[in-house]
Amino acid sequence: MLDWEHIFATRSARMRASEIRELLKLLDRPDIISFAGGIPDPALFPDAEFAAAYAALFAEGAGRSALQYSVSEGYAPLRAWIAGQMAAIGIPCTIDNIIVTSGSQQALDYLGKLFLSPGDTALVGWPTYLGALQAFNAYEPVYDRLIPFANRPAADFATTARERGGAVKFAYVSADFANPTGETLDRTTRERILDLAEELDIAVIEDAAYQSLRYDGEPVPPLLALDIARTGHIDRTRTLYCGSFSKTLSPGLRLGWICAAAPVVSKLVLMKQAADLNSSTINQMAIARVAETGFAAQVDRIRKVYRARRDRMLAALEAHMPAGCRWSKPDGGMFIWVELPEGMDGAELLARSLQSAKVAFVPGGAFFADGTGRNTLRLSFSCASEAMIDDGIARLGRLIGEVAAAA
Repeated sequence: MLDWEHIFATRSARMRASEIRELLKLLDRPDIISFAGGIPDPALFPDAEFAAAYAALFAEGAGRSALQYSVSEGYAPLRAWIAGQMAAIGIPCTIDNIIVTSGSQQALDYLGKLFLSPGDTALVGWPTYLGALQAFNAYEPVYDRLIPFANRPAADFATTARERGGAVKFAYVSADFANPTGETLDRTTRERILDLAEELDIAVIEDAAYQSLRYDGEPVPPLLALDIARTGHIDRTRTLYCGSFSKTLSPGLRLGWICAAAPVVSKLVLMKQAADLNSSTINQMAIARVAETGFAAQVDRIRKVYRARRDRMLAALEAHMPAGCRWSKPDGGMFIWVELPEGMDGAELLARSLQSAKVAFVPGGAFFADGTGRNTLRLSFSCASEAMIDDGIARLGRLIGEVAAAA
């Protein structure tokens, strides 16, 4: 047989299976209560609205164009709607600042490809979104810790990057209800990130996948909005905003976008042409119809449900977690981050939990670029009923208590 390993590119050695994607297989096991996958509840999908949108496309004679190739930038009416949404959150732009992608995951892949040469440094949170690490890993970067950075001068980041054989290229930030921690960055921290990016003359990648899912508190301006306030125009900014329809309308349609300075979008269009020509035309047309008529109502609907589930999980954690555990209290999103007693291993706990407690979660070590953070785990409340939350957290709390007592 052919020895494939010796002809694979060196970058293939950095490709790893997603612990989260593997855990999603457990959703089909009726004996497992899963808090693992950060996925929307399918019962909340606007399926009737999409059925009507697809039917209307064919009834109105748009079927042939919907099934055809399209421009790489994306369906113009959808880009216009996105531009309107951007303006509503303080990001005035035109459709020339928007490119539609196959989910925000493709956006992260494109941006890694655009900026990273082997040995370059990406600044990321500690922990950070596992999917971002997977997207960037293919381009062979090294990682440095973005937060906390208050007492670290910019020159130190640049020096460390040079010593590692490259340059700092971007800071990756999930500023609202981050995956995995649920953390939201305050305005001061966002401004500091922009200050650091200016000093280093690097890009800022703003992953805003959960930006619409706020349940409490006042919205904080996106980094791109703050960047525009500094520079006066989006085409003079260094921030690239990655949005998604996956958490609001449908993950299965695989549609997201990048909003950025027009010269960067032009470069991304060339990458899109080389990668997949264009995102699904019919799906873009259907999303545009559903978004134009019902986006606000859909977001309001899912916020109410997810807010109640978040509150239920926080109450259950308070009632059942043993001493030595701490957890985040997010203002939105889909996740709660749990710190286990020192010395406890989240991956080992998961193995025991699947056998005895029958509760799934994501071990926290997967979210750290250096593999640390072993005594952490991520819980998702978005796809669990209140009864599942009560039962599952009680089971998990008992197990953690048993493991801690035996240590």
